[in-house]
Amino acid sequence: MNISVVIPLLNEQDALTELHDWIAKVMQNNHFSYEIIFIDDGSTDDSWQVISHLSSQHNQVKGIRFLKNFGKSQALHAGFEKAQGEVVITMDADLQDNPDEIPELYNMIVNDDFDLVSGWKKKRYDSVISKNLPSKLFNWAARRTSGVKLHDFNCGLKAYKIDVVKNIDVNGEMHRYIPVLSKNAGFTKIGEKIVQHQARKYGETKFGMNRFIHGFLDLITIWFLSHFGKRPMHLFGALGVIMFALGFGFSLYLGIDKLFLNPLGRLITQRPQFYIALATMIIGTQFFIAGFLGEIILRTKQDKKRYSIKSELNFN
Repeated sequence: MNISVVIPLLNEQDALTELHDWIAKVMQNNHFSYEIIFIDDGSTDDSWQVISHLSSQHNQVKGIRFLKNFGKSQALHAGFEKAQGEVVITMDADLQDNPDEIPELYNMIVNDDFDLVSGWKKKRYDSVISKNLPSKLFNWAARRTSGVKLHDFNCGLKAYKIDVVKNIDVNGEMHRYIPVLSKNAGFTKIGEKIVQHQARKYGETKFGMNRFIHGFLDLITIWFLSHFGKRPMHLFGALGVIMFALGFGFSLYLGIDKLFLNPLGRLITQRPQFYIALATMIIGTQFFIAGFLGEIILRTKQDKKRYSIKSELNFN
């Protein structure tokens, strides 16, 4: 199979048939063998009924339905697990991503040997205040923090080698940082393509301003995981040792001062410096323990599945 198209969605009943027909036309015109995997992330409209109808009419259409809304990252993770194509294309279901971009994205993966190609919506049809300006700030911070030089981290239209999606764990809200996760996994040949952005035709956007707050918090997380995710003791242990040593050294000085230099002065417990030194030693010990526990957790096998599937269509 040439291409797997993975489409997470939430309440997009009006767009699904048109999106399927558009993708199918592109695939047939370019003679691609393909599958379309719709992941219904807890929709409350008739999205699943539309997917079921499409699946009954077209063998290429497959569906996954979650028991409730688990989030885009979990939806992508479920789609990646099921994907079988040589190249995996992700796109949003709201018709703002253009399926006509698929052939060139495919060629960049297959012929130019990119591991991942991310779309760049250079011209957007979103609100300047609520989306464009926050997106520019977010992308600037992501580039500086991660070292991955992309203009649009959050573009839903991306292409991957199948090996990439099978070797990364997309959880939490980390779908924004799949290029960074790929880089951390060793897939470093990451490209970018300017893609056409469509104005929303049906429904309303699912994202508000709070997504940028969450995005920046996730950016801190991904920075930490990139640098210390496999060696938390290098950060927490080092901070713990430094703080404990400073606190212990200051306590030792206070003890020597009381015993030998100023024996008739105030009691050590009456000096505020004593409590600062004690607090520093306690915090240093806690940092060290946090690093130690982090190392233990890394060596404990964890379940990657963080969603519950209600039903599936067309998977063998």
